[in-house]
Amino acid sequence: MDTKPSDYIHPMPDEAKPVAAPAAPMTPGSSIPQEELEQLTADIVAALKTVYDPEIPADVYELGLIYKIDVDDERNVAIDITLTSPGCPVAGEMPGWVENAVSSVAGVGHVTVKLTFDPPWDKDRMSDEAKLLLGMY
Repeated sequence: MDTKPSDYIHPMPDEAKPVAAPAAPMTPGSSIPQEELEQLTADIVAALKTVYDPEIPADVYELGLIYKIDVDDERNVAIDITLTSPGCPVAGEMPGWVENAVSSVAGVGHVTVKLTFDPPWDKDRMSDEAKLLLGMY
């Protein structure tokens, strides 16, 4: 599964329009200008790529552990993440690592991270880069 940042970035649930509207000067349903939102998205993804599962030499973004990222008009960020297994030894720490990484992004407001196991993670969620890194091809 090949992913790109816009696959994960969504408006907050009360917004009706998708964040990435092509060729629009401003995202429908958002007061954040499109160019600024694209840069914020890239910066959030870059921050997520600094968070690694200590047992797997790949970052949480490439592993497909990020299920959803919502950015509201005040630049608050809500993230749904999962783990490779409910019994993961870093289950209590991983959400904090993700929150700290995204909170360090310039322009981001409050960051909320929710851990979910619905749907359960599977290896098909990994990017091609992670599969190659882990020898899964």
